[in-house]
Amino acid sequence: MAHPDIQHPLDAGLDALGTRLRTGEFTAVQLAEMVLDRVAQRNGGTPSYDGGPGAVNAWAHLDADTTLRDAAAADVRIAAGDASPLCGVPIAVKDLFAVAGQPLTASSRVLDTVPATRDSAPWAALAAAGAVYAGHTHTHEFAAGGTTDQVGNPWSLAHSAGGSSGGSAAAVAAGMVPAALGTDTAGSVRIPAALCGVSSFKPTYGRVPMDGVIPLAATLDHVGPLARTLADCALLLPVLSAATASRDPWGVFGGRAIPAPERVGLAGRRIAITPRADRDAVDADVRDGYDRIRGLLSSLGAELVELAAPDDLSSADYDTILIAEARAYHAQHRHRLDDYRASVRAFVDPGAAPLPVDAYLRAQTRRRAVTAEWDTWFGENRIDALLEPTSAITAPLRGPGYDAGKPAGGTDPLTMFTATWNVTGFPVAALPAGIGTRSGMPVGVSLVGPADADAHLLALGMALQEAAPPPAWGPEVPTPASHERNDR
Repeated sequence: MAHPDIQHPLDAGLDALGTRLRTGEFTAVQLAEMVLDRVAQRNGGTPSYDGGPGAVNAWAHLDADTTLRDAAAADVRIAAGDASPLCGVPIAVKDLFAVAGQPLTASSRVLDTVPATRDSAPWAALAAAGAVYAGHTHTHEFAAGGTTDQVGNPWSLAHSAGGSSGGSAAAVAAGMVPAALGTDTAGSVRIPAALCGVSSFKPTYGRVPMDGVIPLAATLDHVGPLARTLADCALLLPVLSAATASRDPWGVFGGRAIPAPERVGLAGRRIAITPRADRDAVDADVRDGYDRIRGLLSSLGAELVELAAPDDLSSADYDTILIAEARAYHAQHRHRLDDYRASVRAFVDPGAAPLPVDAYLRAQTRRRAVTAEWDTWFGENRIDALLEPTSAITAPLRGPGYDAGKPAGGTDPLTMFTATWNVTGFPVAALPAGIGTRSGMPVGVSLVGPADADAHLLALGMALQEAAPPPAWGPEVPTPASHERNDR
């Protein structure tokens, strides 16, 4: 299916946008106006807390005046010869990233709409490169879930956009903005990318500073971009990873920036296949997409290596780390318990006693051992990347994700493949693998690399995506029927 607006600037890649801005084909202000027009056409109304069944509702907050003011400033820079490929390009940020002068609410009624006084480190880096603020996108409240139910999936509004960066993925998938920022604690940039048919990249832990970003679990959180293609993500990552960390209690944030990836081929690359992908919970459409990409890699000359996988960190240890860190942050909001959505209140439990320190430290010690096993596995087997599905299921039906008792953690079919790589901190390139023939919804795969192999992994993902481009979404895409098997 041809994209209905294939010549529209917002449907071009970031590199093409930057080139067209610098050659004067259109101005940054004109491009910002295109974004605002697309939002008006495709969001389904003004941003709202709960969304509606007929709305994408990707946005938590918009500020057209700031968007146009940023764009006018970018035009001045471009006229003066600024060569930054991001100068004048509109970028959305998940409603966890502080942007000076803009409210920051984590898509929650717990936080008041008081404007932030300073930029988060990731946004400060993008703004310094000339990026234009496009608005804040919805998150699953406080990033504490995988569905972001106030946001509709552009491929079918009855279905979830995934989460917790669901608004960012939906805004990109619907062509309202060319790129967006998200955070990832158990899969939160990769899951919505897979469910919405776009691309994302979770860098090695610590490569992008988190200061000024509302945390969920500090030692599991990562910042990552979402865009239509990995090539677009690759333009953002060198800037994001060069951001200045103003506070760094673990001594891991910032440092060496991720370089722009070099062009590579897939011939001779060792791509691992493990039994992790053979779990019963994997949906048939997801299985088809995974098998399609597996066959494509083989046809492109990659060496597929079938290997047993190291053991995962137990769900109990993962949950201990996540819950201990989340409670430590949310204790400050114990006086606002009634303002949380039901499942989030139960999950972060602001009024609960802290978990025992010794239990937390034992879980972290076992986490280090699991990470060391995976480090050895990649090295001894000379693996360039591991291929596996991103989410075990296609987009579930939208609505119940905020109900009390919904699952969270590594046993959830949305996170069963993704949470491992937050434990190890390894980089992951997530890309679409087509549209399911049964569901009519996008499916995705991930390439996982060893720590600090970000640029090489991006290069491999970009080479694969040249042969498997993302699906084309357009307003005429029919809404598939709701499927019972997706109602989980």
